[in-house]
Amino acid sequence: MTDHLITTPFGARTTAAEVLDGVDLTGKRALVTGAASGIGRESARVLAAAGAEVTIGVRDLAVGGRAAEEIRPASGPGTVHATMLDLADQSSVRAFVDAWRGPLHILVLNAGVMASPLQRTKEGWETQFATNHLGHFALATGLHGALAAARGARVVAVSSVGHVNGEVLFDDINFERHAYDPWAAYSQSKTANVLFAVEASRRWASDQIAVNALNPGRITSTRLGRHIGDISHSPASFDPTSTDVSWKNIEQGAATSVLLAASPLTEGVTGRYFEDCNEAGPHQPGVRRGVAAHALDAHHAARLWQTSLDMLATTATTV
Repeated sequence: MTDHLITTPFGARTTAAEVLDGVDLTGKRALVTGAASGIGRESARVLAAAGAEVTIGVRDLAVGGRAAEEIRPASGPGTVHATMLDLADQSSVRAFVDAWRGPLHILVLNAGVMASPLQRTKEGWETQFATNHLGHFALATGLHGALAAARGARVVAVSSVGHVNGEVLFDDINFERHAYDPWAAYSQSKTANVLFAVEASRRWASDQIAVNALNPGRITSTRLGRHIGDISHSPASFDPTSTDVSWKNIEQGAATSVLLAASPLTEGVTGRYFEDCNEAGPHQPGVRRGVAAHALDAHHAARLWQTSLDMLATTATTV
């Protein structure tokens, strides 16, 4: 972060289509995770409408195939197709990476789970961290060669304002000793998304790979909140009467993602955190916006990178 925050003409009410109006992505290849529904689907639709060849990584090929068919442009060079990708299953991530051929210009790490009951992967990892961070970390690092080959690739990590609620619990990432709290686990995973962008932007700068994170806002009508039920089950700071977090529809919620993924206005921008289509300032106590200092900590970012590598190394021979 610098003292000079990057601003654009867009804001909280801007739609993804408006952000990419007039942008030509012909010849660009994009991958969007969690794009069978919600803002991932809208991001994929708008990228394809601008001419990109879009792959959507989905857990259910039947559902993903229908989504791809529905959002595929009726004309023009843009395409959409679905490929199997379960971020909570490292064998699925490896299979996807192994099958990828050619350069990758845009990678939108969009998929996620929020405030789920305690669940663990077959490795024993807490599911929110395993899906929201480790699955995406394995995917992005596995596709590093494809991103580098694009010479100017962009990686977008969809985080959340929820990251301000907590740091990565390095001493107990999988809640083996701490009592499990679904919101603490969610916050940790969303902080991890920002820390990934910080460290990846540093490591991959020489490869001309830009990596940024974002808060999409509070999005109505998506499956992300399926574990919450009544809004009163979420923390007070997530109350819908709050004026701090921008409440958006799906078209508006995808805008910051595509801004970082493909807009000329963010060309060369890396290692930043955006919200409402502009770079966010520092988080202030009691305010539900901005980026927390703990999510930009370079030491924590490097530590998380190594911790993630160590965790993934235990699955290297797992079928």
